[in-house]
Amino acid sequence: MSSRTRTIIAMPLAALTVLASACGSEPSQGATDRPVVVVTYSVLGAVVAEVVGEAAEVVVLMPDGIDPHDWQPSAKDIEAVSDADLVVANGLHLEESLEGALDEAAASGTPVLLAGDHIQVRTIGEGEAAHEDEHGDDDGDERDEVEGAEDPHLWLDPLTMRDVVNAVAPALSDAGIDVGDRAATVAGDLEELSAEIERILAPIAVERRNIVSGHESLGYFADRYGFTLVGAVVPSASSQAEASAGELSALREAMTAVGTDVIFTELGAPTDVVDAIASEAGARVVELGTHDLPDDGTYGTFMRDIASVFASALGT
Repeated sequence: MSSRTRTIIAMPLAALTVLASACGSEPSQGATDRPVVVVTYSVLGAVVAEVVGEAAEVVVLMPDGIDPHDWQPSAKDIEAVSDADLVVANGLHLEESLEGALDEAAASGTPVLLAGDHIQVRTIGEGEAAHEDEHGDDDGDERDEVEGAEDPHLWLDPLTMRDVVNAVAPALSDAGIDVGDRAATVAGDLEELSAEIERILAPIAVERRNIVSGHESLGYFADRYGFTLVGAVVPSASSQAEASAGELSALREAMTAVGTDVIFTELGAPTDVVDAIASEAGARVVELGTHDLPDDGTYGTFMRDIASVFASALGT
């Protein structure tokens, strides 16, 4: 990860919803005289917007619900990055197609805040990334490359997002943007949200707290709320990777060993492969909206919805 000038800024949630839907991948800047903050994806943008309030205009680059690994920036997206008063990005290789533009913007003096620089970054652990069959058919070099990789899915833990918010306040001040005590308020709200999620998940028995996912996207959530990652259909933090036959066979065996009867599938997971594994393992497929905001555009509802899906699927 290249070193960049790091700062941050934000704006109100209601305005973010309008901007995200209006702009899509063709962001329009200069509509107001306020500073412009460019955020790369919608869920991060929702939290940034809550901090900023009316102090700045927030422009979200990736349309809500799109797979970041599939997204390609347009010329206007790149222009928006270079013209922004502040850019807020994930920074853990989530925005692969935008990394060059982010580097160039930072080099030219545009403040770029990378959320991954301000959190305890989770790495994919041994046994999570891939599964070797009894014949050793898997590519060990590829498995080693995935294990230890930085997990970019930081937005699935409210307390990790609180750490991002705590980095926003001084960056806003450096940018000359006064948001009062909004950052402290949002940070407190995220702590309360995490406690609420714990209450939602409380009915799930310990022996049921096993997760099989479409790809390696639920690590922050699992670590925060006491779940065990059994495996993933696509053993990678990127949805662009593929699983070998040996990995899929071993995943089925691991599911049987712990009695897992649910596969949580997310945006970018290969539907046909997920369905086939579920059928062979006698498991249900449950969809999670891990990359798209709910109708009200709020991060709180986004996380409550995810927690409720877990409680419904795994609760007794």
